[in-house]
Amino acid sequence: MVTDGDSIDPLLDHLQRSTPLRRSEAERLVGEVLAWFSEDPDSFVRRRHRELQRRGVPNAEAYGRIAHELAGRPVPGPRLSDRQIRRVIYG
Repeated sequence: MVTDGDSIDPLLDHLQRSTPLRRSEAERLVGEVLAWFSEDPDSFVRRRHRELQRRGVPNAEAYGRIAHELAGRPVPGPRLSDRQIRRVIYG
């Protein structure tokens, strides 16, 4: 699990009290969430672009969605213009 010491013990305790999860399941869940949100902005941009491309979303629309999603993450990434997003994706 991705933690530093006992810093998430209160969260794990809360999850055990408020859900039917066992401790090991709560630890795995929290680890997955932390890993999801620790993705760096460039990796996030590239991953989301691939996902949106597979769904047939045009680039002009995808860039706007990606910028909006990046800004709305719990630890927001930098505000990127369409041009900056294109550079991250295509180099």
